[in-house]
Amino acid sequence: MSANVKIVEYDHHGTVVRVREDLKGKHREFCLCHLCAEFKPGAPDNCEIAQATFKNCVKFGTTTPMWECPRFKEVS
Repeated sequence: MSANVKIVEYDHHGTVVRVREDLKGKHREFCLCHLCAEFKPGAPDNCEIAQATFKNCVKFGTTTPMWECPRFKEVS
């Protein structure tokens, strides 16, 4: 890793996490879910893949942007 990359620590939903400073807060810019018609956070018919991924993120205090997905449907 480059010496110019800085790692910062902050509280994310009650868990202290570490992240590359240049990527902090940019999850939504890269996550395919936020462009998908099936992404309905909090709704009973939310995408099963998105829901399971989010549950895993909460369990381990991580953030996972979705880069590829077989169920992606463009918002019309």
